[in-house]
Amino acid sequence: MTKIEHIKDWLTANPLVWSIIKFLIILIIVLISIQLIRRYLKKKISDTAVRYKTQKGIEIFGYILLIILAVLYFSGAIQDFTIIIGLFTAGIAFTLQELILSIAGSLYIFLVKVYKPGDRIEINGIKGDVIDVDSIYTTMMEIGQWVSSDNYSGRIVKLSNAFVFKGPIYNYSQDFPFIWDEFNLPVRYGSDVDLAKSIIIKTATEILFEYTANSKAQWNDIVNKYYIEDAQVDPTLAISLTDNWIQFNLRYIVDFKKRRHTKHLLNDKIRLALENTNGKVILASATIELVKIPEIDINVNKTDT
Repeated sequence: MTKIEHIKDWLTANPLVWSIIKFLIILIIVLISIQLIRRYLKKKISDTAVRYKTQKGIEIFGYILLIILAVLYFSGAIQDFTIIIGLFTAGIAFTLQELILSIAGSLYIFLVKVYKPGDRIEINGIKGDVIDVDSIYTTMMEIGQWVSSDNYSGRIVKLSNAFVFKGPIYNYSQDFPFIWDEFNLPVRYGSDVDLAKSIIIKTATEILFEYTANSKAQWNDIVNKYYIEDAQVDPTLAISLTDNWIQFNLRYIVDFKKRRHTKHLLNDKIRLALENTNGKVILASATIELVKIPEIDINVNKTDT
């Protein structure tokens, strides 16, 4: 008896093994076909957004097709299909629990729309712009760390999709692509407070007019969609008295991607406007005031030698 005949007899005596081998061959053919289709579409579709969505659609379709093939294939070949699949699933869940959780996380992200490419999020202590979401990882362009404000650090971060089940996710752009920001302006005591208020509000209104107008309609949609109180989207100014100066706190709404640039424009325009008041409004700085200098009595005793 040759080796080939021996293998055939062994496979005939073990139909389950032969069924698994045939299914693995089908699995490999389907996976290769999906990759070839994705590469073909990548070359043919020039639009980045359409190409990305098409490739993701092909990937999800491939997973669904494999699940259907597995159910149809094994249900007709194995009598105790439910028991075997149960044992197989338990083993896979134990050994590949992180991978399964990541795949479940990707489905959760797509179905619930937790976030999508283009959103700015913070998850697991990492903040950045989402540039890709696949079946296992979320890829982000990192923001912050050793650079200040909302600037890119230059690092691309891959984060397991399983983290969507392990903690909070902060989305800066979902449903409402605006955020509130603020900064403080110290004004010296004795300045014209009413003039300072009018300058700050006028400057903020002019610079932020487009953001304020665009955000009002979208904020109304948020209020109608969620159980949330209405909020002020126009620039607001609050004043507080400190030991050293009058503190002006300006609060305003801004596009989540233009926070740093907008704060720069506001500070620069307000500074120029205050400097043109001819001393009526002066920005304060930390100073030390000496109320009284203590008397110093120096006695020099000279002795003859």
